[in-house]
Parts: sequence; structure tokens; C-alpha cells
Amino acid sequence: MTTTAEVRLRQIVEQTALALTDSDGRFHKGHLTEAVRAQLARADLDPHVQAAALDRLADGLVTGFGEHRNPRRRRTGTLFHPRDIVKLGNGTWVWMDRATDSDLLAWSRLSRRNRSRVDQADNEVQDYIDQRIEAFRSHPGLVLLGDLERIVFGYVNDSADTEG
Repeated sequence: MTTTAEVRLRQIVEQTALALTDSDGRFHKGHLTEAVRAQLARADLDPHVQAAALDRLADGLVTGFGEHRNPRRRRTGTLFHPRDIVKLGNGTWVWMDRATDSDLLAWSRLSRRNRSRVDQADNEVQDYIDQRIEAFRSHPGLVLLGDLERIVFGYVNDSADTEG
């Protein structure tokens, strides 16, 4: 469930991104991060928004910790390191040193399921890009994706669509 504070956080990021966008529609992630940090450090920031930001920060730090400790091939030729973490699904993690055979099976199933989702998502992206590149070539007067989507593919803003 999205709280009002989380919605406000997204608004802060979007408004800041729009303010940093150049005439070509581009902005730099690092600059956006710095500017959002400045917005979040303001003394007049609503305490609920500040709490939501801290929740996001803590979640990001924990996610980064898990990614850093994700098993990977070592110089010794093994994936094993006792301080790595095996993700079992539903937020349950186990230190690799303490993993059981059941944990390895759960990790394997989760890994295959995730790989399948990634492959499917990438196929959708590649198909989309292939279609749009072909449409750009067929309509040389169109140079912006937004125009191509509206004119060739009939895109219309739908208030029911969630923002990306």
C-alpha cells in the first residue's frame, strides 16, 4: 500500500528531475541524487516524508548489502564464501556457511524463476525496441519517441496508467 508520504517522495524526485532536465530531455542521475538529497535535508520537510525517506534509505542499504554478499564465482573456482548470503525467497536470507540442502534447493528454484522473469522482460524490451526502430525508419520525419508513439502507435494518456 502506497502511503501519502511515499507519494510525496516520488513527487519530490520527479519535480527535481524535471527541474534538472536539459532542453534535450536529459538529466544525470548523480545530479538528481544530489538535488534530491538536498530536498530531503531541508529542515521544513514533513516528518512523515522524512520517515518514508529513512525507510527507503534503510531498505536500499539492506538491499545493497544483500547484493554485495550475493554468492559469485571466486578465484578459487567456487561460489562458496561463509559470509555470503543465500536468498531463499519471501525475504528470508541465510548465511551461506549455515545453508542446508533444502536451502540450496530453494535458492535454485528462486534463481531459475528470477532468470525466467528477467529473460521474459528482456524479450519484451527487445521486441518493443525493434518495433519502434522499424517505425522510425518508416517515418523519417519523426525524431522523438513521444511523437512516434502518439502518431504511429496511437498512444493517449490514460489516467488509469500508473507512472513509470
